[in-house]
Amino acid sequence: MKTSKDIIEAVKASPSSKVKLGVCDIDGILRGKVISRDKFLKAVDQDLGFCDVVFGWDANDAVYDNSKVTGWHTGFPDAKATIDLSTFREIPWNDDTPFFLADFHQDEAIAAVCPRSLLKRVTKEAHDLGFKPKFSNEFEWFNFRETPDSLKQKDGINPTPLTPGMFGYSILRSSQNQDFFDDIFNLLGKFGVPIEGLHTETGDGVYEAAITYTDILEAADRAILFKTGVKEIAYRHEIIASFMAKWNVDLPGCSGHIHQSLWNEKEDANLFFDETTDHSISKLLEYYIAGLLYCMPYILPMYAPTVNSYKRMVEGSWAATSVSWGIENRTTALRVINHGKDSMRLETRIPGADANPYLSMAASLASGLYGIKNKLSLEIEATTGNEYAQEGHQPLPRTLAEATQKMKNSDLANTLFGEEFTDHFIRTREWEWRQFTKAVTDWELKRYFEII
Repeated sequence: MKTSKDIIEAVKASPSSKVKLGVCDIDGILRGKVISRDKFLKAVDQDLGFCDVVFGWDANDAVYDNSKVTGWHTGFPDAKATIDLSTFREIPWNDDTPFFLADFHQDEAIAAVCPRSLLKRVTKEAHDLGFKPKFSNEFEWFNFRETPDSLKQKDGINPTPLTPGMFGYSILRSSQNQDFFDDIFNLLGKFGVPIEGLHTETGDGVYEAAITYTDILEAADRAILFKTGVKEIAYRHEIIASFMAKWNVDLPGCSGHIHQSLWNEKEDANLFFDETTDHSISKLLEYYIAGLLYCMPYILPMYAPTVNSYKRMVEGSWAATSVSWGIENRTTALRVINHGKDSMRLETRIPGADANPYLSMAASLASGLYGIKNKLSLEIEATTGNEYAQEGHQPLPRTLAEATQKMKNSDLANTLFGEEFTDHFIRTREWEWRQFTKAVTDWELKRYFEII
């Protein structure tokens, strides 16, 4: 770990005269700018003005008409962005340009809705209880032999997959685009986003990567930088990488599973592990699982934030459809992985690759802490076998509209995340659904245009 002084000196010594900054918006999109080295050095002490529209518009830069936090009614002023020096990286595919993440904890109104600031608040709660959360994301995503220009010429439909056919864990398919495959692994590692494993998944041109486990805030930072980094590296190979949850009805969706555990303050004991119990599940882990199961239906948009998210969550798709858990079971919402005391962990299998990593990790941790603080009993039995074939388990909401309404009608999200964040987030999901309901889709044209 470098000190702040060391980091500033490294920026001063960099051959680059510029610094790139990134902030995460509500949709998990990394928004940013390039500034001069001199401006960066001033901003370290004085913070940096960053237009708060990044929390006032959607993924397509359409301004919300229902936001209280910012909008035309506020004039979209600058908010104070604080550069986190501990996030210092150099971008190896951009001449080692210095890079930093920033958040908005200095500005009370914007800090309340900033995803990274929210995760920091939930993490502090865990630390105050004596826990050190360790997390990681794994992602599946599809790759296409396209550029933004070529995709626009196709009206954004029928992209050409990078490779053909269903061929998971394929040595052959990954070797077809060896330079791209190697760049993902090697360049992201140099960028401070180490990958434990990278392989093809089942589906045309789909890869899966597991990011190395670490402290929760660093894990979320790595996750958002992974997604952005993969897209930038893909561009260099005239490839488009898509983290859309479900791009094709005939192919599996893309997950963004979260692996997590709680450790003691010295970080030398995994508190989820107890060798004296069945399956080595500690009482703390039981409370944690119970908390996630209890909260899950009421905060689902934190894991599944888009209209498309719910197209992935169907039976037989490797995605969860019910409030459920199991031991090494990939058909349930939660999977206990009990291979040993160091690797004992819980996997939240609900999020798709389209989830905002800061929000999905905050949701998992806050739910688990809720179970611990309230000593919730783990009353739902572990599923053995196929969860999709089980009867009597509570189904998860099936659309963004249903999930958002359920979140809105409960006080639980206010308890977990605060009223300001919850109100703003719900408004953004209501907006997202309204944009969908206004759209005329290809499905409607094909079904109704001539026949009806």
